[in-house]
Amino acid sequence: MHALRHLWPLARPFIIAATSALALTGCGTGISNLERPRSDNFHFSGPHPEDFAIHGIDVSKYQGNIDWNAAKASGVQFAWIKATEGGDHMDEKFQQNWFGAKAAGIPRGAYHFVFWCRPPHEEINWFKQNVPVDPDALPPVLDVEATPTSKSCKRKLIREEVLRDMREMLADMERHYGKKPVIYVTVDFYASIMHPNEFSDYPVWVRSTKHPPHVPYPQRQWTFWQYQSDGKVPGIRGKVDRNAFYGDANQWRAFLAGK
Repeated sequence: MHALRHLWPLARPFIIAATSALALTGCGTGISNLERPRSDNFHFSGPHPEDFAIHGIDVSKYQGNIDWNAAKASGVQFAWIKATEGGDHMDEKFQQNWFGAKAAGIPRGAYHFVFWCRPPHEEINWFKQNVPVDPDALPPVLDVEATPTSKSCKRKLIREEVLRDMREMLADMERHYGKKPVIYVTVDFYASIMHPNEFSDYPVWVRSTKHPPHVPYPQRQWTFWQYQSDGKVPGIRGKVDRNAFYGDANQWRAFLAGK
C-alpha cells in the first residue's frame, strides 16, 4: 500500500480507468448499489467518487442502531467506527458497532478523536483500554481536527507542539496495534498544521465534500476520501458519512493484508 501511495501521481490515470471499468462491469459492488451522491453537492473538475470501486462509511452514536447485514448487502465494503474522544469519553455505540460490523463481515477499524487539552499518553492509553487488539481490524485512526468552538478546551494550536503530540500518539498506536495508523484530517487542520507533507509516510484520510481532494489538498497523497456527510445507506436511519478508498479491488486486498 505504501508503494501505491508514493506512486500516486503516476498511478492516478490508470487507477481511475480501472475502477471505472469495475463500476461499469459490476465487478466491484462499491458505489453502484448505493444511492449516488447528488451532483449538485460537488464541483468536480477531477476524479468523482464514482471513479473508485471501494466504498465505505464512518459511524458513531449518531447513526443509532445499525443493521450491518443490510449495509453490507447494499455495497458497504468497510467502516470506520468512532471509539474514543480525549481521555475519558467512549462512544456509546462503539462496542455494538465494533462487533456488529465484524459479524456482518465488514472490515472495520476504530478511530480516536483528539482532545487537544489532554496529554498525548492519556489520549492513547484511553483508546487502548477500549479498543481490542484484533489482527483482522483495519489500522487505528487518529482523528485530528481544530476545535475552536469547544467550551472546555481553549488551547491555541501551535504547529510545532501539535506535530510533537501527534508523533507521540501515532507511535504509541503503532506499537500497541502493530499497524501503521491512518490520519484523518480536515482542510483547515491540514492547511495550518500538516501542509504540505508532514506525516507523508502515514496513510491519510482526507475530508472534502465539495471538491476532489487535489483541490483542498494539493499534491497530497491520500488513501481514504470522505466525500459525503449526508449519505443514505440501507440499514442506517438518517444521514451517514461516505468514503472511498484510493485503489482498485486488488489494491484493497493488499491494504487489508497490510502490504
